[in-house]
Amino acid sequence: MSKKEHYQELVDIISKRDEVSISLEERKYFATESFSVSSTYDTAIHAYFGSVKSTPLRYGENPHQDGWFSGNLEDVFKQLHGKQISYNNLLDIDSAIMLMEDFKDAIPTFAILKHNNACGFASRPSLVEAYSSALEADPVSAFGGVLISNKEIDLQTATLINNLFCEVVIAPSFNLEALEILKSKKNRIILKQNNTIFPDKIVRSCLNGTLIQKRDISVESTDSFELKTNHSPSSSQMEDLYFANKLAKHTKSNTIVLVKNQQLLASGTGQTSRVDALNQAIHKAKTFNFDLQDAVMASDAFFPFPDCVEIAGNQGVNAVIQPGGSVKDNLSIDYCNNNNIGMVFTGTRHFKH
Repeated sequence: MSKKEHYQELVDIISKRDEVSISLEERKYFATESFSVSSTYDTAIHAYFGSVKSTPLRYGENPHQDGWFSGNLEDVFKQLHGKQISYNNLLDIDSAIMLMEDFKDAIPTFAILKHNNACGFASRPSLVEAYSSALEADPVSAFGGVLISNKEIDLQTATLINNLFCEVVIAPSFNLEALEILKSKKNRIILKQNNTIFPDKIVRSCLNGTLIQKRDISVESTDSFELKTNHSPSSSQMEDLYFANKLAKHTKSNTIVLVKNQQLLASGTGQTSRVDALNQAIHKAKTFNFDLQDAVMASDAFFPFPDCVEIAGNQGVNAVIQPGGSVKDNLSIDYCNNNNIGMVFTGTRHFKH
């Protein structure tokens, strides 16, 4: 007889008595079972908190704020060199690793991040080319950034990286000579990333409680793109649209991403209007002398008006990817049809707040 069945039998016996009375033996049984349940629960709580480390940080986002990290960083990476990791470093490291998760099986790819957004990003036949193209996108913002690669960092790439002041370098591995070069800056944080399965839920504080959501693991494929215009993007532009869509997913909303030949040309990040995001991206691209002719544009959410495709089209962009879903989708589609611009829908919005 199971404990549940025994418990129910005792309850049935007691309930049938003329006077409800419980013997000393029965009281001992119920007390024992009660403490067994509560002690098991307390043990589980103790085991959980005992297994999660709480690491004090130098400070939080700013020097006047205390900060801690609760978790096992050793599961995610091994620190090979550098100063103690800060609160802001960890936020950027998280953004860098989550971004590269969607490119871990791609050709050599390199990202440079500042304030949780990619300011440089490129995929190339070799890692040194990927790094050079990523840096080219915004060498000004790259100063003090977080760098991440999806491949082992070699000597040639490390030599170029060493010319840049950067806070953190992350890679799955490092060539021994490359590692020695990168260690030449005593404070530079060097992290060897582990193969990690990340939690499927994201938790963040909000007001007097917490917000919990499932992690955004959706990666739309070119096969799932829905062509909405008469003009179809070329095969190389379809690859750029796929590239740009994944990059937009990991960029703060509202965002617009401009890409050409699997290189980030510029992005507009965290703007209060999508037009502002696009204008910011165009301004940055022109600042670093990029030609937007035949570039592609990705948006993290739909276009409620045709203004963005018109502005982008006037700059030479002729392929667009967006989720779709606005009641006025046809306004953007019609503009594209009238101006020989290809547009595809993904059906999935990727807000990042």
